[in-house]
Amino acid sequence: MKQSLRKLINRRSFLGSAAGLIGAGFWADETLEAAVQNVNTNSKPSDLKITDLRIADLPNRPIIRIDTNQGIYGLGEVRDGASKTYALMLKSRILGENPCNVDKIFRKIKQFGFHARQAGGVCGIEMALWDLAGKAYNVPVYQMLGGKFRDRIRIYCDTPEARDPKEFEARLKKRLADGFTFFKMDIGIGVLRNIPGTVTMPAGMSRAERDMTEHMFTGIEITDKGIAIMAERVAQVREIIGWEIPLGTDHFGHIGVNSCIRLGKAFEKFNLAWMEDFIPWYRTELWKKITDSIDVPTMTGEDIYLKEPFEKLCREHAVDIIQPDLASSGGILETKKIGDMAQEYGVPMVLHMAGSPIAAFASVHCAAATENFLVCENHSVDQPTWGDIVDGVEKPIVNKGYIKVPDGPGLGITLNEEALRKQVRGGYFEPTPEWDKERSWDRLWS
Repeated sequence: MKQSLRKLINRRSFLGSAAGLIGAGFWADETLEAAVQNVNTNSKPSDLKITDLRIADLPNRPIIRIDTNQGIYGLGEVRDGASKTYALMLKSRILGENPCNVDKIFRKIKQFGFHARQAGGVCGIEMALWDLAGKAYNVPVYQMLGGKFRDRIRIYCDTPEARDPKEFEARLKKRLADGFTFFKMDIGIGVLRNIPGTVTMPAGMSRAERDMTEHMFTGIEITDKGIAIMAERVAQVREIIGWEIPLGTDHFGHIGVNSCIRLGKAFEKFNLAWMEDFIPWYRTELWKKITDSIDVPTMTGEDIYLKEPFEKLCREHAVDIIQPDLASSGGILETKKIGDMAQEYGVPMVLHMAGSPIAAFASVHCAAATENFLVCENHSVDQPTWGDIVDGVEKPIVNKGYIKVPDGPGLGITLNEEALRKQVRGGYFEPTPEWDKERSWDRLWS
């Protein structure tokens, strides 16, 4: 005992003497600098500065990397189908900022987003900022949002149709075997193609003309025969998966409001989880007309940017469920705000997600921290290499129909550079100095 105490006293004496020698200038400044040059300084979030923004050209899903002066980086993603330029043109606006000031930076750049894919750059940067802030403070993103309501996130996915009914049945049964507990199917007027007497539409209308015309202005309506055929398709799915599992429907085509209502009434007997995106989201009054006319939950939202348009839909109870995609709705925090707002109106939130694992885990953290969350989409469950680009999380990422909420700092993922290099089709985080000094008069008032 005495010997241990003597060692402790001697150690403290040495440390005190060493501290005194250092304070007295025993080590030169350059020697001290060399001694700490390899020390991890990530524990100094107040001194963090953004030094660079680069892109890895993952096909259809550009990956953002925001670098800092302390060697840590954050990962984000431009929404599927959006241009990487949406993010690059914002680089000069964030250089030199402290990435931990997520909300401040978001408010600075959110004016450059808009509905649908045009918000991809703003939202991707916001994701990366949260990843950086979490790494700086060594906590997961969900903790910075107020903590989590759940440890795993329920996933739903589309099941691609097959011409052979037996093949389609096999695909659905595989989904069940894989553990999925929530289904969605696409069932639109495309299944009626070349079947006489099923759809009325103006003669000579090309597919391009139809697809670029808003639903109510196409003049396209479904006949009773067409509705019966579509209903039979849904009945086949119900027969395979049973009645206990929720089933949503989507992609009906550019049909008129009255056809939407007639179709909804025909589908009431299938006890659907929702009917999604009948018409454009901003037609609030028409959405309310549809919703009030059918006894099937209605849903929209994947193309909406920021909270305010969602609030109008919820306040008017124009739809029964909202479905933001945080890669276009404003990012992680804005989507959390959207969910909390919707809860005040008694509206549940589903998350749309058609991106890489980076967007997926951004969605996971948001879903974990939002009480009225219902289920999250994943479009990539049939792609075997989808999850390869990230490490540090449970694999497979989608396991028995769920994604586990990671507890690592930030988004909880690390980048597997070797796997990502195999999947990119363009540049791999190449320097972007040409975007360093993009300037304009950004202030919203004079």
